[in-house]
Amino acid sequence: MISAKMLKMTEGGSAIRAMFEEGARLAAKYGRENVYDFSLGNPNIPAPEKVRREIVRIASETDPMELHGYMSNAGYPETRARVAQSLNRRFGTDFHTDSILMTVGAAGGLNVLLKTLLNPGDEVLVFAPYFLEYGNYVSNFDGVLKAVPANIAGRFQPDAQALREALTERTKALILNNPNNPTGVIYTEESLRAVAAVLEEAERRFGHPIYLLSDEPYRELAYDGRVTPWPTGFYRDTLVCYSWSKSLSLPGERIGYIAIPPACADAKLIFDAAVIANRILGFVNAPSLQQKLVAECLEEGTDLAAYDKNRRALYEGLTRVGFDCVYPDGAFYMWVRTPGDDNEFVKRAKDHNILVVPGSSFACPGYVRIAYCVSYDTIVRSLPAFEKLAAEYGLSK
Repeated sequence: MISAKMLKMTEGGSAIRAMFEEGARLAAKYGRENVYDFSLGNPNIPAPEKVRREIVRIASETDPMELHGYMSNAGYPETRARVAQSLNRRFGTDFHTDSILMTVGAAGGLNVLLKTLLNPGDEVLVFAPYFLEYGNYVSNFDGVLKAVPANIAGRFQPDAQALREALTERTKALILNNPNNPTGVIYTEESLRAVAAVLEEAERRFGHPIYLLSDEPYRELAYDGRVTPWPTGFYRDTLVCYSWSKSLSLPGERIGYIAIPPACADAKLIFDAAVIANRILGFVNAPSLQQKLVAECLEEGTDLAAYDKNRRALYEGLTRVGFDCVYPDGAFYMWVRTPGDDNEFVKRAKDHNILVVPGSSFACPGYVRIAYCVSYDTIVRSLPAFEKLAAEYGLSK
C-alpha cells in the first residue's frame, strides 16, 4: 500500500494535467485543429535561435567529463558567477557566486527551500488565487499551507491587511508568484512595499525571520512597458526562485536557480543547507548541459510580441461576446469570471472542445484560467466556440 499522503494526492489529482490529458483524447477523436486546449502553460513560442546553436556548440566543444560529470551540488561556479553578475547589473544587487544555487527549475528550487526552512507544522502563506502545486510542495515537508483570501475588489493585488490577519507565530514563509499564475497580474511596487511592511512588523513581533519566497518563472513576460519589481529591494529576507522555462521556452528542460541575498537572515546557513537539500532530495545537481547553456543565454528572451498578440486577440474576442476578463499585465494567462459555477462552466466549455481550468483549482472559485501560450491560429479558431458558449449563458455582446 502506498503512503497515506500520496494516496490523498492521487485521489485529488491535478485539474490542469487532467485537462491536458483530456485534450489529447479529444484531439484524437475530433482532430487537433478542432480542439482548443488552453489548459497547460506549455509555451508554443520556439526557444531563441541562440539556444539551439549553443546546445550544439557546447555538446560539440566541451570535454565529455566536464560536460557530463559530477560537479558541486550547487552547480558550476562559473554559471553561478555569471547569473550573480547579471542580477547585479540589472537590479543593483550584490549577489556573488555563493548567493546562487542552480536548481531543477523554480519548482525544484521551491522544494529545496521548503526542505531547508520548514519544521513540521510550520505555516506557509500564499495569496489566492495561487498555483495549485504549492500545497503539495509545502505538504512534502509537513508544513501547513494557508491561503490569504483573494483580493477581488483590488484587482487581485496582495491584500496587506488580510496578510496581517493570517500571520501567526508558526508562519515561516510567504510564497509570492509575480507575475501571477493564474491571474496574469503583476504585483506592483506599492503592493510589495505594503507586504514588506507587514512582514517586517511580524518579524519584530514574533522574534524570528519570515521568509518571502518569490517564485518568478514569468518575470520577463510583462506587457505594455510594465516591469516586474525586483523583490529584494523591498524586503531583506527574500529568497528568489527563478526558471528559464518561460523566458526561453524551455519548460521540459527544468533549469533555474535560487538567489539568496547576502543581507538575508542566516544567508550562509540557508545556502549551505539548501546545497544539502538539493542533493538529498535526489536532484544531486541541476542538469549540467542546461547550466552551461543558460550561462551563454542570459541576455536572450522569448518572443514577447507573439504572446502580446495572443493576449490582445483573446481579450478582445472574449469581452466582445460578454465575458468579464482580467486584462493580463504579464505571464500568459487570462483570468475570466464565470457566469455561474466554474466547474460547471468547464464542463460546458468542453462540449465545445474548449479546455480551460476551473478557478477552484487555484483556491478562487467563480473564474477559469485560459493559457494563451498557444498558436495565434488556435486563438482565432476558438472564438466562434467561445461565442456559442457565451450565448448558452445569455451573455450580452
